[in-house]
Amino acid sequence: MWAVLPAKDFRNAKERLSPALSPAERQDLFAAMLEDVLAAAADAPSLAGILVLTRDAKAAEIAGRYGARVEDEPANDGQSAAVTRGAQHLIEAGIDSILTLPGDTPNLRASEIETIIARHDSQPAMSIVPSHDERGSNCIALSPPDLIPFHFGHDSLAPHLDEAAKRNIEPLIHHDLPGLALDIDTPADLALLLESDADTRARAYLEASGIAERFAAEANRPGAA
Repeated sequence: MWAVLPAKDFRNAKERLSPALSPAERQDLFAAMLEDVLAAAADAPSLAGILVLTRDAKAAEIAGRYGARVEDEPANDGQSAAVTRGAQHLIEAGIDSILTLPGDTPNLRASEIETIIARHDSQPAMSIVPSHDERGSNCIALSPPDLIPFHFGHDSLAPHLDEAAKRNIEPLIHHDLPGLALDIDTPADLALLLESDADTRARAYLEASGIAERFAAEANRPGAA
């Protein structure tokens, strides 16, 4: 099984964090989170490879450090289109199973990837990890890689389950992988990351940059929710 990871341009990364972070802070945080995800994937012995799809030179450089295969993206046309292209590349290379990974789940552990692979059924099969709010799809494992069309986005879980139902596929839904379930999109997500005890590059960046202290001061401000 191969991992497919789309990475958008750093300058456009994590725009929903703009109420809390500057553009430079968002880019630096995304770089740290992407490295956390790639490090976890590289440490998962059952993964045969990692395919990163990106137009961003910095993302490509980070991916290269972890032995990932990098494919240049022809356009910024969204996560679903990127993953679809990645799946097709791997099908053409003879790969029969993939799992998708987002670049914004810094608490991901290699053991969680191993769990997904170990539980994944024989073909045809689909496994899915919902986001922590039970609305998004943080990971989809598919055998074959084009088993269903992709509908990534904030409310993608229901459409992905609908696609499985149309094909009479009973997906395995993982509710016990908290690292992979926590994607960092909003200031509230960032607060959850800071509350966790994970030892990650993302958390280290938040501490070193003063962002964690800033969040703590805001939380302790009189009248703060």
